[in-house]
Amino acid sequence: MASSNLKIHRENEVAMALRIPAIKLLSSLLLLGGLSAPVGAYPVRPETVMSLQQGDHAQALPRARTEQRFQVVTLATGLEHPWGMAFLPDGTILVTERPGRLRRVTEQGLDPQPIAGVPEVFARGQGGLLDIALHPNYAENGWIYLSYAAPGPGGGGTRVARARLRERGLQDLEVIFDMERKTPAQQHFGSRLAFDKEGFLYISTGDRGERDRAQDLGDAAGKVLRLTDTGGIPPDNPFVGKAGALPEIFTYGHRNIQGMTRHPETGAIWTHEHGPQGGDEINILAPGVNYGWPLITHGREYSGEPVGQGLAAAPGLASPLLHWTPSIAPSGMAFYTGDVFPEWRGNLFVGALAGQHLARLVLQGDRVVAEERLLEGAVGRIRDVRQGPDGLLYLLTDAPNGSLLRLEPSS
Repeated sequence: MASSNLKIHRENEVAMALRIPAIKLLSSLLLLGGLSAPVGAYPVRPETVMSLQQGDHAQALPRARTEQRFQVVTLATGLEHPWGMAFLPDGTILVTERPGRLRRVTEQGLDPQPIAGVPEVFARGQGGLLDIALHPNYAENGWIYLSYAAPGPGGGGTRVARARLRERGLQDLEVIFDMERKTPAQQHFGSRLAFDKEGFLYISTGDRGERDRAQDLGDAAGKVLRLTDTGGIPPDNPFVGKAGALPEIFTYGHRNIQGMTRHPETGAIWTHEHGPQGGDEINILAPGVNYGWPLITHGREYSGEPVGQGLAAAPGLASPLLHWTPSIAPSGMAFYTGDVFPEWRGNLFVGALAGQHLARLVLQGDRVVAEERLLEGAVGRIRDVRQGPDGLLYLLTDAPNGSLLRLEPSS
């Protein structure tokens, strides 16, 4: 009894120091102490993330240097702020444009006619039509998933819908997630989509410029959500049955995740998110973990002042696996598993907006051990990076006249 009281006393001291309600930090500590809700067959445990992620600094990594020769081939131009892409079985590439258009790119180039049936979007600031993903069984059911900033009373918020592509455009549209609280803010919508090996859908949401929302388990902002393919709640989600918590929440304490992908071997979901001024992060997700924003960060306010208490780490909060300080503004994320670029197999690729490069991260297990910056200043702001079915890498550049690019081997 005495040791139990001492543990609670220390947890409360930590919570007071961070100026947050003690119950929020206590919930994270209890999750990490082995009292978490069931997590099914999810491949990473919270305690693994807490021990693995030590806030490694990307700029301190050794610089890798590729021997792989490649060339950049332009497949389409004239895309207005393209954001996400998906590859159809017939070779067509679907590309979202932030103002609210869905486009086809074929061997003949960009189809001048946008696809009909796209839902109305909140196309302001960073908002609009954002990510796209195919159902894992797309060949059988035809479902396409779209994330977007949606209008509603009070402003806009992240929404996810699914539809089927027919001859006349998108049909059978179903909304499977809608952020209840809409606000006029025009930033931090998150909106990356990824499926795990079990077919569950992960959705990132930004903090909408109101950072404390990321710590509120009764609010969907600043989270990663985990749903069934129809929008249902998996019964093993970590906050199912927790009073005051949304059952769709998988992880929390995120600022604005714009990169999310599944590790090809472990099946874990990896993400990256924007810091403020510095503190861009890569994280491996584990159920119920608090990734700390805005309580801890390696970044600073844009004024140069510390964020909150100026803490980069704290008990019960996950430090990043890797951080970029200063920021590169990461967007888009893909593991390379193909045979076309054998030297790159197993590497993680991250697009950079402000950095205007493609980061190639070399891994040993789950640790990043080296970085190379490809295409520095050569193609502009890279919004998305994906591996295509052909084993080549595809990029989207963020601009009023954006491009779809492909990396191919060169002799």
